[in-house]
Amino acid sequence: MKRLLLAAVITTTFFMAGCQQEGTAETGLATNKQIVMDFWKAFSNSDVETAMSLMHNEGTWWIQGDTDISGVYTKAQYTDLVNGVGENTENGIQVTFKEITAEDNRVAVEAESYGVLKNGKIYQNTLHLQHVIVDGKLMAVREYLDTRHVQETFGQSG
Repeated sequence: MKRLLLAAVITTTFFMAGCQQEGTAETGLATNKQIVMDFWKAFSNSDVETAMSLMHNEGTWWIQGDTDISGVYTKAQYTDLVNGVGENTENGIQVTFKEITAEDNRVAVEAESYGVLKNGKIYQNTLHLQHVIVDGKLMAVREYLDTRHVQETFGQSG
């Protein structure tokens, strides 16, 4: 029941954020892409403060699966997660874009991540990230990835 309620919250949040479109002009699309690229550049440079300044105060971040880090996060909760990951890696996690596509107020990214954990494990994953931009900030992000690799690398039992 908890998972069903959580799925309803995620779907409603993403739908409502998607309904608040800022326009479809090329300049709006370019701006939205730049917001996403700026976020991931700061993230990859372990500049959590700058990255999180690009997330809407009411924003949510969803990570797929049943791993120890899966679920829906508020901005504050996601900031804590990113800080925790940063503390456990040698030089943070670098995210490299392969493809980026924008439509309306949504920006989709296919990317690869790479990081070396302090325990010697290597985190290297393929990601699909769906971003919804509202008021020039990330309002909702969905992160799709290899959940087995996430659990093996970051999980309590991994």
